[in-house]
Amino acid sequence: QVQLVESGGGLVQTGGSLRLSCAASGTIFSIDPMGWYRQAPGKQRELVASVTSGGNTNYAVSVKGRFTIPRDNAKNTVNLQMNSLKPEDTAVYSCNAGVQTSRFGFVMDYWGKGTLVTVSS
Repeated sequence: QVQLVESGGGLVQTGGSLRLSCAASGTIFSIDPMGWYRQAPGKQRELVASVTSGGNTNYAVSVKGRFTIPRDNAKNTVNLQMNSLKPEDTAVYSCNAGVQTSRFGFVMDYWGKGTLVTVSS
């Protein structure tokens, strides 16, 4: 009923920039929060950044000052602007959203399929 579709991954050199996009569609009453997670080979999935509908943001220490997470509530989209990329940012990045499909419904977690970001040294 709810789909998250990501785009924007790829290969970039150290110091470069990439912008990931995520669009939520389907039966949506509200979304809170929206965010990005990543999982590098051999490592656990970690939160990269999240943003509430009110604009409150949360960033992993490792990306503070380099990444931003703009969100468009009207369009149900969230982006991840990644600057000054490092090889250790290489991972599969997945969009996450806490979606309420009706006014009195529960909030359920939805995930995108993930997009690979590779930063070459």
